[in-house]
Amino acid sequence: MAWNLEFLSIISSKSCENYIIFSAEISLSNGIRAFIYFVGLAYCFLGLSSITARFFRSMENIVKHTRKTVEIDHSTGTTLIKHEKVWNYTIADITLLAFGTSFPQISLATIDAIQNIGQLKAGGLGPGTLVGSAAFDLFPIHAVCVVVPKAGSLKKISDLGVWLVELFWSFWAYVWLYIILEVWTPKIITLSEAFLTVLQFGGLLVHAYAQDKRWPYLSIPLGRSERPEEWVPENETLLIDGHSNKESDSDCCEILQANERQDGNIVDIFSIHSCTGPGDKSVPDNEMGESADPLYHKNRVDNEENILSVWRQQFLDALMLESIKSKKMNVFCLRTTKLFWQLMLMPWRLLFAFVPPYQIAHGWIAFIGSLLFISGIAYVVTKLTEGISCVTGINPYVIAFTALAAGTSWPDLVASKIAAERQVTADSAIANITCSNSVNIYIGIGIPWLIDTTYNFFVYQQPLYIENASGLSFSLLVFFATSVGCISVLILRRLVLGAELGGPKPWAWLTSVYFMSLWLVFVVLSSLRVSGKI
Repeated sequence: MAWNLEFLSIISSKSCENYIIFSAEISLSNGIRAFIYFVGLAYCFLGLSSITARFFRSMENIVKHTRKTVEIDHSTGTTLIKHEKVWNYTIADITLLAFGTSFPQISLATIDAIQNIGQLKAGGLGPGTLVGSAAFDLFPIHAVCVVVPKAGSLKKISDLGVWLVELFWSFWAYVWLYIILEVWTPKIITLSEAFLTVLQFGGLLVHAYAQDKRWPYLSIPLGRSERPEEWVPENETLLIDGHSNKESDSDCCEILQANERQDGNIVDIFSIHSCTGPGDKSVPDNEMGESADPLYHKNRVDNEENILSVWRQQFLDALMLESIKSKKMNVFCLRTTKLFWQLMLMPWRLLFAFVPPYQIAHGWIAFIGSLLFISGIAYVVTKLTEGISCVTGINPYVIAFTALAAGTSWPDLVASKIAAERQVTADSAIANITCSNSVNIYIGIGIPWLIDTTYNFFVYQQPLYIENASGLSFSLLVFFATSVGCISVLILRRLVLGAELGGPKPWAWLTSVYFMSLWLVFVVLSSLRVSGKI
């Protein structure tokens, strides 16, 4: 109660002279401005969710890209055509999937660093958001994933070796962060420390790939158990022009949707593991190139010739408020709610329709375009957060640990939830969590600090000073303690139930509540510490 009274007094007494869009904002009361900024922040998070769906579709096309190799079978005189995947599953999980779901946090931290460039002190939004995001990834996302499998079904990690490597690098990332904040050069970051932080992301990639390929001396001698060769999602079908086409699954290794008019269909983020992989197909010499992959070839030609019409369709789809399915709803309240929700999404959908179709260049152009839009939203989020901190007096680290961490981690939650529902194992759902936490430190904090330390080194010959290093270090210690409790329960579930996710609903919900309580402990203790309450 005392804290609430203090908070209200801060809003009513202090005047914030900074504004975000219009100078007239200053004439409004702090309470009204705080409300407007919070609503704007929530709407930006809604935009992040909208662009993330398009980002994932482009990522699917990238990962499903295959290269065709042709061999001659001299005994039969036929041509053997093989489609080999360009991307390794483990590397795709770490680079595209984990990087993609963490890009909102990375963008926010990078923008925060660029805004503070030339100053000797680092900004607080970036590091606070990324440490808070790690806690959100580890606790609430595990809490969701453990209950989403069907009642009684169990989903376990099939490749323990890869998971242990990813888990090691994830924990080491936060140990390393504590070392450079409190042990090596207390409360300052040097250019060499920032460079080593980024460099360790390469170590993660090499070690994970070595474990996946079981390289001697560099991998843990653990085999894979019960992992389907392609990690195919349950009931997975290929959508071509909005229709299911099961017969062509073995031939088509790219997402070939011409539009997004599927009624109610959710893009399967994790179908990057569902393509049929290196497939063999024998055809006579004179038919090679025409019939080697007819469906794939036909759609590629159609997409190239009609790409403008596909792009135009994106804008038409963005203007649609009701689908055929929603028009058949008899419940007035439900239909009205759905219409209102679609109306709220329409501005974002129209804006994101400018992203080129993901059929172009295997999805790379749409991938980059989506990242640019995400960066733009992250910039707006940064300005809104600064405004909230100014009018309320709340420490920026507190906002970063709570609202920013939860809002920017929403893509991680969606990705892991879909994996836990549709994948036959728990590998992708849990790997996305651990890999995202590694990316948060090595890239999300490493790159911004590298930018600032490089500038300070060449211009001022000075390191980068961390203003609230003690509060950040305390949060790391709390994170270590609570994460041990989280991983211990996952191991216990493996020993008792035989799997990390799912199982009897009472036990699943009990585990979920336990994970959420760990997150609350982290948020409360970290917020009190950076606010000077403890």
